[in-house]
Amino acid sequence: MYEIENVLRPYAWGSTTAIAGLLGRQASGGPEAELWVGAHPDSPSVALAADGGPLGLDALISSDPGRHLGNASVAEFGPRLPFLLKVLAAESPLSLQVHPTLEQARAGFAREEAAGVDRSAAERNYKDDNHKPEMIFALTPFEALCGFRPAASSRALFDHLVASMRGMSLEVPQVFLDVVQDLSEPEEHDALKAAFTRLIGGGHAVSHAVRELVAALKAGLPMNPYQTELSTAVSLHGHYPGDPGVLISLLLNRISLAPGEAVYLPAGNVHAYLHGLGIEVMASSDNVLRGGLTPKFVDVPELLATVEFASVGVPMLAAETSGLGQELYRPPFREFQLQRIELEPGGAPVPLAQSGAAVIIVVSGSVLLDSPKGDLHLDRGASAFLPAAEAPVNVHPAAGSAGTAVAFAVTTALGA
Repeated sequence: MYEIENVLRPYAWGSTTAIAGLLGRQASGGPEAELWVGAHPDSPSVALAADGGPLGLDALISSDPGRHLGNASVAEFGPRLPFLLKVLAAESPLSLQVHPTLEQARAGFAREEAAGVDRSAAERNYKDDNHKPEMIFALTPFEALCGFRPAASSRALFDHLVASMRGMSLEVPQVFLDVVQDLSEPEEHDALKAAFTRLIGGGHAVSHAVRELVAALKAGLPMNPYQTELSTAVSLHGHYPGDPGVLISLLLNRISLAPGEAVYLPAGNVHAYLHGLGIEVMASSDNVLRGGLTPKFVDVPELLATVEFASVGVPMLAAETSGLGQELYRPPFREFQLQRIELEPGGAPVPLAQSGAAVIIVVSGSVLLDSPKGDLHLDRGASAFLPAAEAPVNVHPAAGSAGTAVAFAVTTALGA
């Protein structure tokens, strides 16, 4: 087992205090958006006790993939850690985004490599050849947009805007009338695609409609029964004035997760995290196609080819309890599952769910990892990489620990 140090990504939307507060360390003074725990080549964790000194986790795994990952993992996912854990802290909204399927990622990556597009270029869509299904476990109240609402529900919202603006003798932007017409298409796929396409590619007309909407709302346009959705639109406009994502947000499910709730996001799901602290887990990829709420590059044709135009219920993910008493979160993805571990002082150990390699991070108290090949003590804020060859591992409350210990661990779902 290897204790690891992880890379903090200082994106502008990050909280300045949340991650430091969770892990019990000094804040950096700047935004701290994501702590990456894994072996993604862009920001690999560092194994501290590797032979010969500290070593990037990607390099450590490459030195003996079979031992570190397990043969089944190597056979299915190749000689790389198939998942990435992040501690994510959103102080302001992230971009609207969607992730490609595995086939789309492979084709897109190969296409951009052949075209000679620099991997760091702003117009690059595919940083690697992997897909990025993901999940988020809320540590605090967590706000997000997630997937399309039924077209009829969105049409009713835009009908409300049109009627309310006329009731106030305000000029109704043509975009609103066009979107109502789009959302009246008999086939839901066609309705959602038409409305989304109009908004993402509408240029000045959409920006004008956003500003007119926000001005009307501030002038007293009735929000009920869409208080949450329209308040979100006003807030998003404050961060991204005139951005088409403000209106696109009205096509999406607006969700609020309580601490301890989780949701998963498959390929093609348009989403945006708005505010909160959580444990995010994903396949090891950084492929993101943006769809608004961003000053960054938006490739509209590629985005439209990637989005799944179907209304979905919010894909909530409930905990499962194994026969060993493990609290597990298992989305329908092969690359990962999440385990939440809670230990009382002097309590019984919890077996670590491990299929192949695993990573673990402690967010409260202290734990002792016990494997047939050795022990490792981890305090709050510490994390570790557990090679496949180290299994089985039991997680004990550390001797002398006075409070409840909480940790999160990720492994593949190959053994599920």
